[in-house]
Amino acid sequence: MEKFGYNKVMIGTVVSDKMDKTISVEVKRRVMHPKYKKYLTRRSVFKVHDEKNEAKTGDRVMFKETRPLSKTKRFKLVKIVMKGKRFDSENQTADK
Repeated sequence: MEKFGYNKVMIGTVVSDKMDKTISVEVKRRVMHPKYKKYLTRRSVFKVHDEKNEAKTGDRVMFKETRPLSKTKRFKLVKIVMKGKRFDSENQTADK
């Protein structure tokens, strides 16, 4: 049963997973400038609750609005849409 009022579902890219059970997700949108009629890219970053710590930086995730979970956290992870590319800090080699 879906609660009334909490029905926003968005898709974005994980930009940080350094917190415990929380990820930062960036959502980009294109808006038209009212005067110049050019398209601008706007971005918003949301704190999303990730109970199992399964999402990693670079993943595309779907998340939905929920009751306030903390001072800044108002969303819950629904699912990981697509896994992103990862960098291993141990395997990176410096350019010579």
